[in-house]
Amino acid sequence: MAIRLAIVGRPNVGKSTLFNRLAGKKLAIVDDQPGVTRDRREADGRLGDLDLELIDTAGFEDATDESLEARMRAQTEAAIAEADVCLFLVDARAGITPLDAAFGELLRKSSKPVILGANKAEGRESEAGVLEAYGLGFGEPVPLSGEHGEGMADLFAAIVRALGDAAAPPPEPDEDDADADGPDGDEAAGEGAPLRIAVIGRPNAGKSTLINALVGEERLLTGPEAGITRDAIGLDWTWQGRRVRLVDTAGMRRKAKVQEKLEVLSVADTLRAIRFAEICLLVMGEDEAFEKQDLQIADLVAREGRGLVYVISKWDRVENPQARLQELAERADRVLPQTRGAPLVPVSALSGRGLEKLMPAVLDVHGDWNARIKTRDLNDWLKEAITRQPPPAVDGRRVKPRYIAQLKARPPTFVLIATRAAQLPDTYVRYLTNGIRAAFDMPAVPIRFMVRAPKNPFVDENGDGRARVGRKPAKPESPARPGAAGAASGSGAGPGAGPGGSPKSAAPSRPARKPPGKPGSRLKAARAAKKAAARPAPGRGPKR
Repeated sequence: MAIRLAIVGRPNVGKSTLFNRLAGKKLAIVDDQPGVTRDRREADGRLGDLDLELIDTAGFEDATDESLEARMRAQTEAAIAEADVCLFLVDARAGITPLDAAFGELLRKSSKPVILGANKAEGRESEAGVLEAYGLGFGEPVPLSGEHGEGMADLFAAIVRALGDAAAPPPEPDEDDADADGPDGDEAAGEGAPLRIAVIGRPNAGKSTLINALVGEERLLTGPEAGITRDAIGLDWTWQGRRVRLVDTAGMRRKAKVQEKLEVLSVADTLRAIRFAEICLLVMGEDEAFEKQDLQIADLVAREGRGLVYVISKWDRVENPQARLQELAERADRVLPQTRGAPLVPVSALSGRGLEKLMPAVLDVHGDWNARIKTRDLNDWLKEAITRQPPPAVDGRRVKPRYIAQLKARPPTFVLIATRAAQLPDTYVRYLTNGIRAAFDMPAVPIRFMVRAPKNPFVDENGDGRARVGRKPAKPESPARPGAAGAASGSGAGPGAGPGGSPKSAAPSRPARKPPGKPGSRLKAARAAKKAAARPAPGRGPKR
């Protein structure tokens, strides 16, 4: 069983850097600015032979009001309550501060095993801070460096001492037990990979509030302030027996407004979450839905080939829901034709209205995103589509589609084999793409459509387009033998002379072939040869 390790401490002591080191990936955003991490983030890690469930927390702030710092402190306290052991980090270069002492009192009341780590201890200037850490009363501090990976062996020993037998790795299963859990075990009956859903949108659109309403707890920081979420936070959730991984992302503003380094890192983390997702929930407020930035985000999702579901938040403020919903649906089809047919789900995260319709819509889009169509059905549809609307002629020559096939799913990708494929207009490609959507009921997923020309067996490898039918390749000329010149001249000093100046015995060279004459002369020569063959040999009379 993995050990839940919570990395806690005041702001800017290197918690996220050590979190990335133990996780083996750069998951958390790291910057010199204090207070970068706000939500608690979880990931799997490994230290030696210990399996860890790492929890990265926000920097501790001594605040108890309704401010953002107080909400961040509540998230840190929740991480401490869930952890098996807490790694209390202090800055060995800066020494012990009053905020470190206040946080030490909070840890002492939690009755959790605490390991004191003195981070940034890679130089001599940190020795005084390591000695000063003894005053916190948590025993011997572990000097380490999350940036350079120093002190990991000492940290491993400290975790083993703190947990005792609970830190021992699980015994390896016997061969008999492994065979027993083979085809009928838990692995065979596993639920497969979780459904990855990314919740995206502009800042302050209600993304974190929507995820908290789905999972049923205040897992993410929410508030009236815009831009609270910075990291892409992944949460594991189960909906009706199916595993789902929800990813909360930072709000995406227009590119011209993204100037600060921290916001650039947040947007890059959001783009990474979109690329690794299967379905994207585009959350928009009901009063400002489908603005320019929303259209750009939806187009980005379509270009990445991900399924898309529109979520209209704050629906409890709408006075006339039916008319407003119809207006938004018509606007979505008009301004986003590349995602026409995507479901539009109005919800209210505070009251829970409409949440029961969200996951069925997601599963419908996911089913279309994984759909595969038989090649025979595709070609039957292609014949009907060509009959209704033939391809236009380009430069007086018609493009002839041969056949169509599906290359892959996730997203559905089709290839059309047609003559003069490069000249097929884009308008006809869109006609075929929309026909596939309508004929096979795939309205909400992006479709990738490629047109290729069939291979021409009569074109050489160089691609010059010259036909090779009925022509034999010319034979390469045989190189001249090195002794031919000396043997023809008969001199002993040439390259063909042997020892003592005598020429080598060489085979006589073949006489050059005469160029063929006219067809009539060749016919006469053939008749003369036939007559000569019929004559008797000299000296021998005819048989009696």
